[in-house]
Amino acid sequence: MTGSAHVVEYDLLVYRHSWRGSMLVSFISPVLFLAAMGVGLGSLVKSGVGTVDGVSYLNFLAPGLMAATAMQTASVETTFPIMAKVFWMRTYEAMLATPLTVRDLLVGDVAWLLMRLVMVAAVYFVVMLLFGVVTAPGALLAIPAAVLTGLAFGAPILAYSATQKNTVGFAAIERFIILPLFMLSGTFFPIDQLPRVLQGVAWLAPLANGVALTRGAVLGTLSSEATAAHVAVLTVYAIAGIVAARVTLRRRLVT
Repeated sequence: MTGSAHVVEYDLLVYRHSWRGSMLVSFISPVLFLAAMGVGLGSLVKSGVGTVDGVSYLNFLAPGLMAATAMQTASVETTFPIMAKVFWMRTYEAMLATPLTVRDLLVGDVAWLLMRLVMVAAVYFVVMLLFGVVTAPGALLAIPAAVLTGLAFGAPILAYSATQKNTVGFAAIERFIILPLFMLSGTFFPIDQLPRVLQGVAWLAPLANGVALTRGAVLGTLSSEATAAHVAVLTVYAIAGIVAARVTLRRRLVT
């Protein structure tokens, strides 16, 4: 096993104690959201304008929530758990006392983050199937689209978490980044309904691109040009976050 594989093994052993509750929440959350917002609120939308961007509100909402859930999952996995490994439990220090390197820690935890995102996205996809949302032949591509969305958030947040000594900064991330983007990135209504300035801000952030990519995959409406643009934005955020995380982890743990 490589060094990073040992880090993933550690994360799996920790997750073994909480996977039942975690997977249950991962299943119940989309069921409740889609039932309340997609079906319940969607019935009001149907009685008004009829459709949103040419599809039912349930079909419009579900893929957006899938991408937003990936964002939220990445935020959860890269804040308090990283703080625990760096500062509270000193897990990283213990690992570095072995032949493992900072690169091993980073690659291992990024790999674990990807595994968690795949789990959550796959569960969400199954729920969308149960609600009859999935119709396009290439809808399965929504899973990697959601995973890439989560990585675009998780990697930069991991880099930030490695610099923190308390949890105050995590509340700021939730209040000023995660929640505003959740509301204003096209998850619940088309971005073109926003003022032009906010539209520009939304498209510069990862979630709007992730929502558009995931929704397009589920509904079969993406062009190759749009796909390339959204993937490029998300990849830039992910790579920049990984590079920054290597720097901040090394500064915190080695120098």
